[in-house]
Amino acid sequence: MKSVSVVVLNWNGWRDTIACVESVLRQDYANFRVLVVDNGSTDGSQEQLKAALPGVEVLQTGANLGFGGGCNVGIRRALAAGAEYVWLVNSDATVDPAALTAMVCVAEQNHALGAVGSVLFEAGTVDRVQLWGGGRINLWLGRSNHCLSAGSVDFISGASMLLRRTALDDVGLFDETLFFMYWEDTDLGFRLRKAGWQLAVAADSRIWHKQSASLGLGNPVLDAYATRSCVRFLRRHAPVPQLSVALMLVRMLVKRVLVGRPDRLRAVWRAYRSA
Repeated sequence: MKSVSVVVLNWNGWRDTIACVESVLRQDYANFRVLVVDNGSTDGSQEQLKAALPGVEVLQTGANLGFGGGCNVGIRRALAAGAEYVWLVNSDATVDPAALTAMVCVAEQNHALGAVGSVLFEAGTVDRVQLWGGGRINLWLGRSNHCLSAGSVDFISGASMLLRRTALDDVGLFDETLFFMYWEDTDLGFRLRKAGWQLAVAADSRIWHKQSASLGLGNPVLDAYATRSCVRFLRRHAPVPQLSVALMLVRMLVKRVLVGRPDRLRAVWRAYRSA
């Protein structure tokens, strides 16, 4: 069986991470190892993780490198150890025992696949779909639409993403210089497809995922990171970046005015100005 390294990124959330890794360790796939990357946590995560997960390698970045930067630390370690696939799993997710087998089976059936995703369900539910593997991007409107049923995708969500080693060798890892948090998985999906790689979703790979567990929905910090990353993504990939950025910005500002959140309005505007 192909060798797989599973990378789980932790940042001040060791309880979720332990639950995630424990579910990963119950996989029915026979050839995998788990790497936990601690992204400069300040809550004693490293000690908690090592105590609760004996035998699991815990890497320390020494600083918060963001999602892409932190994952890249684990990906590089995995590739150096000879992994043929790298499976990224969000720390706020738990996985079905057959999730990895399903993804590898799909990947091995088509060697043009650079990345394979899972079906994500809302945590605490049985079958409420949160995301069918990834989403589609309207480059003109600067808008990301989550897929909720089977179909083609423009990117695979980093919440559960199986990456082929040769695809990473071809296009590189996450762009940690441009994206600190959000849109880095979208950018990677676009780079993979531009290089001729295909994307797919394994319908039998099931994941239960909390949404924005690290920051919380409605947090102005989330707005800031998402806005900044979206602007940078559109400047790289949109056919007319100035138009796409303007339409995206107007939409985001109006929504925050309508919900009466001036703090989020300011966060979006400042992030745009700093992008």
